[in-house]
Amino acid sequence: MAVDAQVAGPSGAVGEPVLVIGAGPVARKVCATLAGTLKTPVVHLDGPGDAELADTVGGVRSAAVLLHDDVAALRYALALAHLRPDLPLTVSVFDRTMAEQLRVMLPQAVVISPASLSVPSLIGACMGGDLMARSVDGDECVDLVRNPGTGQPVEIRRPLPGRRWRRVPAGLQLNPRHHDPGTRLLLVGLLGLVFILLADWAWLLVAGHGPLESFVDAARVVATVGPGPVDVGGVYGTFSAVAMLATVVLTALFTAGLVDRLLEPRFVHLLGPRSLPRKNHVVVVGIGQVGLRLCVALKAQGVPVVGVERQPHASHVAVARRLGVPVVIGDGSVRLLLERVRLDGSIALAAVGSDDLDNVAVAVAASAVSPSSRIVLRAGEQEAVAETRSLLRLGVVRDVTKIAATFVMSSVLGHHPRMVVADDDAVHVLLDDGRLESFEVTHQDECHHMGDHVARFGAAHG
Repeated sequence: MAVDAQVAGPSGAVGEPVLVIGAGPVARKVCATLAGTLKTPVVHLDGPGDAELADTVGGVRSAAVLLHDDVAALRYALALAHLRPDLPLTVSVFDRTMAEQLRVMLPQAVVISPASLSVPSLIGACMGGDLMARSVDGDECVDLVRNPGTGQPVEIRRPLPGRRWRRVPAGLQLNPRHHDPGTRLLLVGLLGLVFILLADWAWLLVAGHGPLESFVDAARVVATVGPGPVDVGGVYGTFSAVAMLATVVLTALFTAGLVDRLLEPRFVHLLGPRSLPRKNHVVVVGIGQVGLRLCVALKAQGVPVVGVERQPHASHVAVARRLGVPVVIGDGSVRLLLERVRLDGSIALAAVGSDDLDNVAVAVAASAVSPSSRIVLRAGEQEAVAETRSLLRLGVVRDVTKIAATFVMSSVLGHHPRMVVADDDAVHVLLDDGRLESFEVTHQDECHHMGDHVARFGAAHG
């Protein structure tokens, strides 16, 4: 849908306007803040046609393409680059492959992902303490730590932690309580068969038989073909008969669990890096754009992580599986699932689903399961939930929309931002030269480019 080109801004605003394309929360917040707080004229369009875009692009200083549709964002970015090759562009693209190709095709464009921009601040909130944000730059871990004296962020660089080999012993621990029903059946059957085998072998060893002969006879009992040519009378004969009957049941359980694991996709392994961590991990509820990037970033920094996703066939769940992120399928607001992922032993829980109200439900359940756990909520899509002060009792709130809007505003104004740091209501931008700047971001609904209070672009620049 195309709307008339309109300029937002107070009558006293001077200078060339900024072009904003899109009608989502980020676009509206950028328009409202530029026009209201920063006194910068804004041309705000929602789905303009080629003719309208050509008539508008000549009189703007920079442009921001902020759409949820990556294909549409790519189209507008290429069109703007064709109409004005020298125009500074900021383009929001979610798909990583498309973003990389767009950077190659348009070196003058700043290509961002709102999900990626929010990850450093989410990690800082999960770790707690004075840490405000954490990101990875090459082989270094970049921490922004709050200065106790001034309260401002201070950048600290350190080498990335090496591989956490201490997780290997924990990964070798088999705890059926943390797995799905099929896996529990497999483990019960397997461990029962192993127990009968070892018990029969030890019995025969104590009775004076050789190790190899005892093992062969024990294997015959587990295979339900009877004990070997030994004395089967007395107590051992009774034991071997009961063991063979138990083996029939255990074999059925093991087979059922094995078939379930072979036929259904496995998002959690029994052993190895995709096994569920027991302690000092982060539970990420909601494996979408934000959740997946948060999990990958935490793993890259050496922090164990487990994801929780309600939909087993969600596209990002398959990506998480390929990237080695353990994912538990279920509702993150259910007490049993939170106990299963060992919330009580975790560093923090991050509720980062796309629905703010669902994140609140998860936070409420997590507070009941483990009142001492640190809880981080994603907000920004729904204004009733985005008010940080009303949610302080539930945990630390990070407004993804505000973070993305702040980066975009700094970029379109030519400030060359590198990272956005959210700290309660304050949002700081770390620039390429190491300086920090802050923005007072307004309410996204204060963008009135669709209403009667905004002058038309043609009348204002006619």
